[in-house]
Amino acid sequence: MALYATAASVLAGVESRRGSIKGLVYASSFQNVKQLYALVCETQRYSSVLDAVITSAGLLRAEKKLRPHLAKVLVYELLLGKGFKGGSGGRWKPLLDRHQARLKAELARLKVHRGVSKNEDLLQVESKPGPASQVPRFVRVNTLKTCCDDAVDYFKRQGFSYQGRASGLEDLRALKGKCFLLDPLLPELLVFPAQTDLHDHPLYQAGHLILQDKPRACSACQASCLPAVLLAPPPGSHVIDACAAPGNKTSHLAALLKNQGKIFAFDLDAGRLASMATLLARAGVSCCELAEEDFLAISPSDQRYRQRLVYSTCSLCQEENEDVVRDALQQNSGTFRLVPVLPSWPHRGLGTFPGAERCLRASPETTLTGGFFVAVLERVEVPSSVSRAEAPAPPPEAAPRRKRRRRAAAPGAPPRTEQEGKQ
Repeated sequence: MALYATAASVLAGVESRRGSIKGLVYASSFQNVKQLYALVCETQRYSSVLDAVITSAGLLRAEKKLRPHLAKVLVYELLLGKGFKGGSGGRWKPLLDRHQARLKAELARLKVHRGVSKNEDLLQVESKPGPASQVPRFVRVNTLKTCCDDAVDYFKRQGFSYQGRASGLEDLRALKGKCFLLDPLLPELLVFPAQTDLHDHPLYQAGHLILQDKPRACSACQASCLPAVLLAPPPGSHVIDACAAPGNKTSHLAALLKNQGKIFAFDLDAGRLASMATLLARAGVSCCELAEEDFLAISPSDQRYRQRLVYSTCSLCQEENEDVVRDALQQNSGTFRLVPVLPSWPHRGLGTFPGAERCLRASPETTLTGGFFVAVLERVEVPSSVSRAEAPAPPPEAAPRRKRRRRAAAPGAPPRTEQEGKQ
């Protein structure tokens, strides 16, 4: 039924900040606006509960073709909504019927675990202050416009007390009042107490500070700085930013490149690209070329994009993280390897396949950040003594797709190539 697919599309749009629920609902052209709006609002209200049930029931592992947002809408309707009566479930009803008993059992188990008896009571438990509300505010200094020392001096003149570089998570947990620290692992990253609001700060307004936020978790900056830092492209590199908007990671890459090289930033949404162009201009980025195009339509054998890939998501679902990396390595056996990174990072990948511990995970409980996942893959270099016949064959070129392109001027081609992929 179109209702569930449309609701899933609206949810995805809200989470990727393409618009508000109301705006996306009215833009969807779905006939029964009231019905769609109610379904999306209720699904989002129970979002964390639904995530827990879906993960515990292994629904996405069992149904590979079922996308996460659609699964969330369908499970809400099955367990918490009106249910699938008559033909209301369409082609999805038989799929949910196969998992109905397990999903209901996991919901019941969740209630027991949290000591509640009603569905509404689960929301009251969720609303209590938890680890996520205590996550510090991480702020990246934009080195294209200033330096870390100058930013620190500015805050000190405003009455903030600078505590130096943190020695570990305990220092971050102890932050209070107008104190701030330098992150223990990532350079140019300042750490302020939880709930510190810097959106109106003059350094942020001028593009000297970058708040790499995600919806409802404005302290995800530390984790979302990891992809660019782990990619570590030297000045002069070529970088692909696969799903680039809104552009915070793109600006971070440009800072690491010192605007020397080229970033190919892809996104399919024209509105998000327009907002991204404004953000990049404010941040002083001049080495980026924007393309309103699916990055999967480019040639994977292009030598500009052949060396290193960083895969990152703002999700903690195994199906979107370790399972994707495992499948990619299996499908490209001998072509790429998983690179061990940041050995001191405390939260590693789930042990679902050999080497998964080389991946990084982040969460409010373990790293005092938003939820995140990062994996770094490098192309395996074939020794010069190996013949072309023995070398792994490059993957076939993707079929061309007709897409409009939007480009911005960028410097000339550099000598070395790098690649980043992220969700």
